[in-house]
Amino acid sequence: MRNGVRLAVDPGNARIGIARSDPSGTLATPVETIRRGAGDLDRIVALVLEYEAREVVVGYPASLSGAEGAAARSARSFARALARKLAPVPVRLVDERLTTVTAQNQLRAGASYGKRGAQGGRARRSVIDQAAATVLLQSALDAERRTEQPPGELVEEDP
Repeated sequence: MRNGVRLAVDPGNARIGIARSDPSGTLATPVETIRRGAGDLDRIVALVLEYEAREVVVGYPASLSGAEGAAARSARSFARALARKLAPVPVRLVDERLTTVTAQNQLRAGASYGKRGAQGGRARRSVIDQAAATVLLQSALDAERRTEQPPGELVEEDP
């Protein structure tokens, strides 16, 4: 198993969930949720520098059949743009199928999950985005431990 902090990025249409691993690459924890749009890539770059991340994994929402749909193409484009900004830090696309569902199921038992009203909805979505990034990263770390290979697909920078 490679040592070093990994950062996970779960890009959605409105928000981006971020998680990080511990320095040993064993345990994933939530970091924050970033609003999608102007400055989002710069914030991710700042987090990579802050945590001295050795690698970034980006959630890749392949369809259940494995085909690349619109969401997967969008994630690939996002990952390429991020790879260009982060070079030489590697960016990898990692299958994220069902991570949001898993995160929601894990959070349902939490005390603050049921908060009502607009604030509860926004807070819940923000937490779900971070939890989905955490599930994604933990899955990638576990896969690397099992296979002794870096997870997913290495992303080439956009030209």
